[in-house]
Amino acid sequence: MNNLNEPPHWNIVPDRREPGGDGSRWNYALLVPMLGLAAFRWIWTRECQKEIEREKKEYYKKHSSLQKDLEAKYRGVITENRRTVAHLELELEKERNRTLSYREALVSQSRKLVEERRILEQEQEKLEQEKQVLLHSGAAGNLYQSCLAKEEEWQKRANILLKEFEEGLKERQDIYCSLVVPRSQRLEIEKNLLVKAATDPVAMALHMESGLKDVFKHDNYCGNLLNRNKNQNGRLMWLYLRYWELAIELQKFKRVEKAMLGKR
Repeated sequence: MNNLNEPPHWNIVPDRREPGGDGSRWNYALLVPMLGLAAFRWIWTRECQKEIEREKKEYYKKHSSLQKDLEAKYRGVITENRRTVAHLELELEKERNRTLSYREALVSQSRKLVEERRILEQEQEKLEQEKQVLLHSGAAGNLYQSCLAKEEEWQKRANILLKEFEEGLKERQDIYCSLVVPRSQRLEIEKNLLVKAATDPVAMALHMESGLKDVFKHDNYCGNLLNRNKNQNGRLMWLYLRYWELAIELQKFKRVEKAMLGKR
């Protein structure tokens, strides 16, 4: 049985080694590096946290600055686009008004030419009736035939001149409708046609110069983009060409009448 008064080996076993033994020294030798490692880890973690916080602040600062720059540029682009759109809308409205003005002028001029053509046809019909009367009136008929033959030669020259103007106008309108031919070529043709209209006696008698200026200013009609038929371009020019053709016919009879009255 155990001796309760002198327990030989109770629950606590005293260290039988001397206080200055090797075991105590080894315990301290392990404790110091562990404490140092813990301190280093704590210091390193703290510095890392500070560095992370600094990087976060720097990132947010750069991000905020970049966002502000982008917003400023975006607002600038939007403002510039709105200004450009407003300018284009204004220019479009001007072009629309100008086109409407040209259209109204073209319609007005077309009506005027149609009315003048109707008057010319009436005068031509009247002269034709007078012609038939003269043809059946003996000596007057012979005189009329003589004067008519002479003025028909004038009419042929006038029609040849009119054909030259027609070819020039067709070429001018074809260049006007072209996307590649330089504008300077069209201006050169217009200049030559105006010079001829201002110097040729037949053209001056038909007042072709003012009609040409009207065509150059208002005739902007073109066929489709693939069109290569020059006869399909222009509208006002064809009205004027028909008008001048009738005017030549009328001038012929007026010249006959004037010649007959001068010989009586």
